[in-house]
Amino acid sequence: MRILVTGGAGFIGSHIVETYLAAGHEVAVVDKLWLHGGGKLEHIPAGVRFYPTDITSSDLRDVFERERPDIVNHQAAQASVKVSTDFPALDAQVNVLGLINVLENCRAFNVRKVIFASSGATYGTPAYVPINEDTPQRPESPYGITKMVAEHYLRYYSAAYGLPFTAFRYGNVYGPRQDPNGEAGVIAIFTSRLLADEPVRIDWDGGQSKDYVYVGDVARASLLALDSGDNQIYCIGTGVKTSVNDLHRRLVHVVGHETPVVHAPKRPGDLYLAYFDCIRARDELGWQPAVGLDQGLTNTVAYFREKAGVSSPNRAI
Repeated sequence: MRILVTGGAGFIGSHIVETYLAAGHEVAVVDKLWLHGGGKLEHIPAGVRFYPTDITSSDLRDVFERERPDIVNHQAAQASVKVSTDFPALDAQVNVLGLINVLENCRAFNVRKVIFASSGATYGTPAYVPINEDTPQRPESPYGITKMVAEHYLRYYSAAYGLPFTAFRYGNVYGPRQDPNGEAGVIAIFTSRLLADEPVRIDWDGGQSKDYVYVGDVARASLLALDSGDNQIYCIGTGVKTSVNDLHRRLVHVVGHETPVVHAPKRPGDLYLAYFDCIRARDELGWQPAVGLDQGLTNTVAYFREKAGVSSPNRAI
C-alpha cells in the first residue's frame, strides 16, 4: 500500500513509518519539524519521501496529488498540554483545522482509510479505572478537548462521505526517540538526567500511577489497523499501572547508578491513577502489548546512552 504518515518524523510517527516499511509498504512523510512536535530529519529512514509541509496549509494538497496515498496515518498534532492552555487557538488550529484539511484531501483523492492518533487525555480524570472505550470523556485541557473533537470529525466524515477510520487513544507512550526536553515523557526525562548525573525531580508523592506502553507496540497497532478496526476507536495501553517511584527505581537499576531526588509539589492537572482495559483491541485487532516494562526501559536507556555517548557501567545496583 501507499501510506502517507503525517508527523512521521516525530517520536511515535517515525516508529510507525519503520513498521510500515518493514511490512513492505511504500511510505511518505509529512512533518513541519515544529519545535513542539519533536520531529527530526534523522528519524526518517532512507528512501522515504519527505515533505516539510504544514498540515494546516493549502500546500498539503500538492503532497496528496503527488503521493496518491491509499492510507493516511495522521499523527501530526500540537501535543503539549501547556501550549494548549497557553495558546488554545493555536492548539485548535493544528489539531482541529489541521485534521479537517487532512480529511478534505482524503476525500478529494479517494483515500481508502484514515488512522488517527487520539489520546487518553480525552478522559480527563477518569470516572473509573481501568479506562475503556466507553468511559465518559471529560477532557480537562484544550489539548484533550481538540482530540475528542477530532474523533467526532472522523465519525462525521465516515458517515457523510464513506471515509473509514481507526482511532487510538494512547496511554503513556515511551521508548527510543522520545523528547526528554518536553513536559511529558517522564521515562525519557528521568533517563536523560540519570545518564547526565543530574538530579531527578519527582512531583507530588511519586505514587501517581499511569499505563506505560512501549512505542513499538503502539506502532504495531497502526499496522494491524490497515486491514481491520474500521470506524472503531481503541484504547492502547498495557492494563498495568506503574507509579513514578517505581519507574525511578527500575531506571536506576537499568542505568546502573542513582542521582539525588528532588521532590516538588503536584503539577496542575496531574492525575493520580489512570490505566487501560484494552480487551477490545485484543479481540477486534488482534493487538496486545508484547514488550514488558523492564525490556522497554532497557531498550530506551540503551538508545539514550548511545545518543549521549555514555558507556555502560561495570557495576550493578
